[in-house]
Amino acid sequence: MKRISTEAYQALREALPAIVWNKRPYETFLRTALRDHPGLLVGLNFQGTKREVADNLIDTLMTHEDRYQDVTIQLMLEVASMTTFPNLEQIKEPSERAERIAIAEKAVARLHAVTKAFSSRLKEQEKQDAMRKAAAAQAAAQRKFADDLSDLKDRFLVLQKESDRQQRGYAFESLLADLFLLFDLEPRLSYVVDTDQIDGAFTYDTDDYILEARWRQQPSSRGDGDVFNAKVQRRGKNALGLFVSIAGLSGDFRTTFARETTFITMDGQDLYLVLDDRIRLDDALRIKKRHANETGSCFLQLSSVIGT
Repeated sequence: MKRISTEAYQALREALPAIVWNKRPYETFLRTALRDHPGLLVGLNFQGTKREVADNLIDTLMTHEDRYQDVTIQLMLEVASMTTFPNLEQIKEPSERAERIAIAEKAVARLHAVTKAFSSRLKEQEKQDAMRKAAAAQAAAQRKFADDLSDLKDRFLVLQKESDRQQRGYAFESLLADLFLLFDLEPRLSYVVDTDQIDGAFTYDTDDYILEARWRQQPSSRGDGDVFNAKVQRRGKNALGLFVSIAGLSGDFRTTFARETTFITMDGQDLYLVLDDRIRLDDALRIKKRHANETGSCFLQLSSVIGT
């Protein structure tokens, strides 16, 4: 930042003792204004006159401008923005009060005139600082997101070695719920409604989905698709479904729901591409839903879309 002019320092030197009449409020003002810089306060002798205190402070600020430029500008702008002088207004004698307020207004006006450029410069600096902080916060959030997604992928790989089918099924539903949560899809864990066992539910793009999660050795059959299709239809005409089958779908399954479907599907390869951060889950859902709307087919391999 450009160095502060001698005129600006002199304007601050004149304004400080003018804006406050009594020494105790004067000390309070400076201690408050400089509270984040106790080193500046150490060398100030508040037993002396207000002018002496101002002179000592300005000399220190000028001598060590490289260290104190920011606080100096902040102090200048704070004083330059004053429109009232509460301590001066307490002076009992009317003529004395009017004279002191006039002196303060003149000193503040002069300081305001020579520090106009500082205000816009400081605003630009604050804007740049805010942008840097926002970028840092975004980068930190992205790192956490990537770490959380990597943890989910590790859980998925561990599940591949799980021999207890029931235990794996519960863990798989939990993994999917955590994945949906990571993408802000408002997941709901498994529940029963109207005798239907629902493995979970979530919301995406204003649509409510129910979930079927299958981790079996064989591809899901047409009968599995029929059962899930009926579940989706019983939820209402606006309900949608996501059928996740790690082992994939049988030929009959894909043929039956190739022209008209109430749900979309994912297999193990699709899910791994999401967990491996090669495609976002929300993008995958959007692509699959559009494909279903355009073709009527529940099936679209994500690898064909992203070229993997």
